[in-house]
This record gives sequence, structure tokens and C-alpha cells, in this order.
Amino acid sequence: MSKQSPSQPEPFWPEVNFSEDGSCRYLHLGTEWVQGAMRLKDPLKLELEYIQRMMAWLLFVEPDSVPERHAMQLGLGAGSLTRFTYGKLGMLTSCIEFNPQVYMACRQWFRLPDNNEKLNVMLGDAGEEIRQPEWQGAIDALQVDLYDEEAAAPVLDDPDFYRDCRALLTPEGCMTVNLFGRDSSYEDSLTRIAEAFGPAAVWAFKPTREGNTVVLAQRTPLRFERALLEARALDIQNRWGLPAGRWVKVLRPLAEQP
Repeated sequence: MSKQSPSQPEPFWPEVNFSEDGSCRYLHLGTEWVQGAMRLKDPLKLELEYIQRMMAWLLFVEPDSVPERHAMQLGLGAGSLTRFTYGKLGMLTSCIEFNPQVYMACRQWFRLPDNNEKLNVMLGDAGEEIRQPEWQGAIDALQVDLYDEEAAAPVLDDPDFYRDCRALLTPEGCMTVNLFGRDSSYEDSLTRIAEAFGPAAVWAFKPTREGNTVVLAQRTPLRFERALLEARALDIQNRWGLPAGRWVKVLRPLAEQP
């Protein structure tokens, strides 16, 4: 976390609480907005549709290579993606979370494992931390889901931020980002991502029922035949239980967007 000078006020941390419906536990930041979910009897299952779609980078890598890759999440939420890439995929996993109360909630309520040689969940300002030299060109799967308690718009959403995200990625690396919020502009965010990555590198899902749109951006633009993507999707579904067959139907390159 960035150090506060004596003249700077302490950050305001919203209340962190959770609710349950018998099958899932939900993370809230003092409002009704759901910031993440965990299935109580299967904590590694990705419960929310948009969170599942944040794994769409799997379509663009050889499945056997996944355990040798490095995933990073910007924004911990309920720890769903972090638990999945570390616990289910066996990947080296790093995560940056700004709010210490969210960090503690995930340790106490959402079964986030302790840090170890393959898991590093850290407190810090994502916009600053990702500029550190050790991360440059080191990340294969970058998953960005940065919202405050009002969930009104992404906290970081400017071209410089997306350029910093691109600099993190390996040549085969992908970023997936959740775009959601009543004050956000999907078209403006998409333009910024395309400016940073290049239009040929950007793909987008159709919105979920809840209004989340996941955008995928590649460090190196790649196009695969639909038959290969469908075969990859079937492999992903068989290996890890993700509904990847549906992804192929609703994920399109930016150039093919209406």
C-alpha cells in the first residue's frame, strides 16, 4: 500500500460484510451490490457468470501449459479468481487488493489460503504496483475487476492504466477486464483498451443478464479458426468445469462487433 504522508487523510474503508442464501456466500461493501460470491460446498467453483468469463484467456493457450503460467488479479473481491487459478489450475498466482478489510474478509470468510511459494496476495495500489520492474512481461493472465463500494464505474479506466496492464503481459499473455456500473461507459472503456492494446488485439463478450461485459485484450493479436476455439472450449469444460462452449458463441473480435 502506498505510504501516507502526515498531511494526507487516511483512506476511507467502506464496511465489509457478507450475506448467504444457503448455497452461496456473497461479499458486500456496505451496500446491496455483490462484490463476489463463493459456493459454500465448493469454494473453487466460479459461481458468477461474468467471473467465469474472466477465464476466457484459456481459449488462447495450450491447456497443458496452464500450470506453468502466472496469473495476476487486480482486485480481490471474494477471492474467486485467486482461489481458482491457484487451487484449481495450479498456477503461480499474484493478487493486488487496496482495501485491507477485503483482504481480511477473504482470509476469514472466503477460504483464501495463506500466502506461499505459489500464492502472493498483497495489499497495495494496483495502479502503482503494476509499474514495478519485477512484473513487467511476467504475467500470462491478467484479470482486472476494480470497483468501489458503489460499483458505479471502474476505479482505474484510463489509457495509461491499460498501457501499464499491457506491459505486464508475456507475448502470449491476455488481459480480461470486467466493465460494469451505472456511471461507466462501455464504449469509452473499449476505446481506451483498444488505444492501449491495438484494435486487432481486443475481443468482447455480449453483456451478461446482470449487465457485466467482459473484454479480453491480447499482448500479441491472435486469430484462431472457430473449430480450434470450439475444441479448446470442450477441453476447458472437461478439465475444469467451465462453460467455455458458451464463450465461443458470445465472444467476438472488436472488428466484428456491431
